[in-house]
Amino acid sequence: MERRTYGGLLKEAETYLFGHHVEEWRLDAWYLFSSCFSMDRAKYYIKRDCTAEEEEVDAVAQFRAMVERRGARIPLQHIIGEQEFMGLSFRVNEHVLIPRQDTETLVELVLEDVKRTRARNERLRVLDLCTGSGCIGISLAYYLRMYPELQVTLSDISADALRVARDNVCRLGCGDCCRVLQSDLFGAFKGNPGERFQIIVSNPPYIPSGDIEGLEPEVREHEPLLALDGEKDGLAFYRRIASEAAGYLAPRGEIYLEIGWDQGADVETVLMKAGFCGIEIIKDLTGKDRVVKAAARRLD
Repeated sequence: MERRTYGGLLKEAETYLFGHHVEEWRLDAWYLFSSCFSMDRAKYYIKRDCTAEEEEVDAVAQFRAMVERRGARIPLQHIIGEQEFMGLSFRVNEHVLIPRQDTETLVELVLEDVKRTRARNERLRVLDLCTGSGCIGISLAYYLRMYPELQVTLSDISADALRVARDNVCRLGCGDCCRVLQSDLFGAFKGNPGERFQIIVSNPPYIPSGDIEGLEPEVREHEPLLALDGEKDGLAFYRRIASEAAGYLAPRGEIYLEIGWDQGADVETVLMKAGFCGIEIIKDLTGKDRVVKAAARRLD
């Protein structure tokens, strides 16, 4: 096999990804390179004109194979096997949505509200519906560990997704305050009418069925349809959640839902019709509607 410099290998990858219409071709090439050769930028700049070591022949072959997979529009995160979210590293695969920075808006809002309004000795039960990789619920568990009465329930209908969530619970050391439960929304709780949560969070499927074909191939072909498809108008899961959530919220309980950028008013209406109050629409860092927050009980 022809031996190349590290700089030559990276350039080769950039050219290949650019030619295959990968939008972030330069950045993705770097992430794959860094993953295979365990180099940060500083080490790379020192060694970029050096020829790859003979004992790295397997790493070179792996790097080229990974670049080809990315050129086939397999998501970078599926190739590397992880994605950073809220400063934590989550395992991901084809069975879960890839955590996105937009969703950090929801997590940061919950963290801020909890620390501002709830005492440390207060019972704190959190339910993360449609948990997928567990990134929302586990991040909350990780950053709220100072609450001794904390329990976070991660639920999803997909057994494959829950295997990923369990892996991430163990990986991030949150097994003492997280439980993982297979459930179709609130289905698993119907046999326990006393189950109540102070906080319910969810990033449910919200893409209208007719819009899925127009998504990028990385999303359309490689992320789970079960976690994307919000049925005809994208609001089906919001209606289901809104119709049942009040029965599982404790007094002073609140619900936080991630939404599509153009769904704020519609989800607000869904929640109002279901009897929720104190409804707020929160924007993300780009100024787009991203989270709807509501309380289940009327405000005095």
